[in-house]
Amino acid sequence: MEYTGISAASGYALGPAFLLQDRQIQVLKSEVTKENLDSEILRFEEALRKAAQDLEEIKERARQTIGSEEAEIFTAHILVLQDPEYSGAIKDMIRSEARNVEWAVQAVTDQFLELFASMDNDYIRERAADLRDVSSRLLRHLLGISTQSLSEITEKVILVAYDLTPSDTAQLDRDKVVGIVTNIGGRTSHSAIMARSMEIPAVVGVQDIMEKIKSGEFVIVDGSEGKIIVNPTEDLIQLYKEKQLSYEAQREELKKLVQLPSMTPDGIQVELIANIGNPKDGLAAVENGAEGIGLYRTEFLYMGREALPSEEEQFEAYKSVTEMFGREHPVVIRSLDIGGDKELPYLDMPKEMNPFLGYRAIRLCLDRTDIFRTQLRAILRASAYGNIKLMYPMIATLEELRKANKVLETVKQELLAEAIPFNKGMEVGIMVEIPAVAVMADRFAREVDFFSIGTNDLIQYTMAADRMNETVSYLYQPFNLAVLRLIRSVIESAHKEGKRVAMCGEMAGDLTALPILLGLGLDEFSMSASSVLLARALVRQLTMKKARSIAEAVLEMDNPLEIENFVKQEMQC
Repeated sequence: MEYTGISAASGYALGPAFLLQDRQIQVLKSEVTKENLDSEILRFEEALRKAAQDLEEIKERARQTIGSEEAEIFTAHILVLQDPEYSGAIKDMIRSEARNVEWAVQAVTDQFLELFASMDNDYIRERAADLRDVSSRLLRHLLGISTQSLSEITEKVILVAYDLTPSDTAQLDRDKVVGIVTNIGGRTSHSAIMARSMEIPAVVGVQDIMEKIKSGEFVIVDGSEGKIIVNPTEDLIQLYKEKQLSYEAQREELKKLVQLPSMTPDGIQVELIANIGNPKDGLAAVENGAEGIGLYRTEFLYMGREALPSEEEQFEAYKSVTEMFGREHPVVIRSLDIGGDKELPYLDMPKEMNPFLGYRAIRLCLDRTDIFRTQLRAILRASAYGNIKLMYPMIATLEELRKANKVLETVKQELLAEAIPFNKGMEVGIMVEIPAVAVMADRFAREVDFFSIGTNDLIQYTMAADRMNETVSYLYQPFNLAVLRLIRSVIESAHKEGKRVAMCGEMAGDLTALPILLGLGLDEFSMSASSVLLARALVRQLTMKKARSIAEAVLEMDNPLEIENFVKQEMQC
């Protein structure tokens, strides 16, 4: 039988199914005498301590096996445990209702989840997933329940589950779990992101799959097409073994491109650079042949800790990545982009109905110039060691840009007075992610050194569609003509002023979008490190003449699916 879902991580896997059993925890309600209330509170605090210890261990294991950025998922879980609104509500219920702690944990969790479900906000939805994972961990400690340990799987299997929590995924042994199938989830879910990082083929959102498959049944996971086959014929098994070998051979072949230039057959040099979140990611970018860093997400230096990072700590982090690439390759450092779905509990930021359109990124930095100035000092100091460029996120107006540059100039004067070296000619650019800036790109181009188009936000703001909301996800359309016209306008406006344009959103690593973007004149493509060699292979077989022809043709179309299919067909010619 064949079932379809969502392709979460490409590749092919074959093997017996290992079903992760339903781990619903039954909680009974019981009365507690007044004399024993303090004991219940102590039991709860001990469970909090053990759960936090678990998560710290899982976070460290994830950092070593998957990467620092992915490991930050568990920082969010730890923050739930530390949230006084959550733990305080549980303690209050134990005392006011004189009930057992297990029941109080479940009751308060259900109240929070019901509240979250009523809110149309992807940040809140992510917190709901974190809360479920954390509450389940608390209850297991309180009830003394052990669970299946995924780290103890002894043979190569296809892991099948209703859902995988980040904690589950972090415990996977990639040598044993060769494929993943889940009943729910999407490409942007935590487990899907981690599966891609671990390069485990995965298909998610296969409805009712736990009822359609039994442990031990032979399964094929086609992560590239988003489908699974249960109890396949021998012919299908042989076909997919051949696909698997071909896929692995392709990956080995791509490694030969690491030292080769990203140049079209007609001699046009294309810059393929990487997005990173920390120095370790910088090493992966080097290994994958990235020609620089197009987006250094500095917010990860601020997360998972109890206080702001010092100037010296930031300086060392920026300097280390800069030295990896030398003076000839760019390292674009984005100033702090906190807010939205990235909170810092020690900043005590205000609660907002729509944090993605609220107090975040450059808006926060211009308000908290003490934080901004410290970061700018670190970036400027590191600029003495290589080709660092500074980029401001979430710029909406020229006035914001000018205010940010005024703070930067003040910091430069401080460093000059202290005789601290820095690159006085360091380039300064902005992210183009708000449609207002794309429309006004001609004016902004006069005051910046470069643009970097952040398509993740630009697309959803242009289409007024939350890309994490499944009910309107069909409107998240990278190939919508309105989006393509905005991109073209930004590129043309910048080029008229002699300025370069990069792209650092997911669209930059989309092989179907690449010919269009190249044809529109995009100068730099910044993507995940694992996408660089695939993009280089495509660039080396795509002439600029062909790319321009494709771009001109799609700009005459008005259907996103028609555009996407046209590009795919043209690239097969």
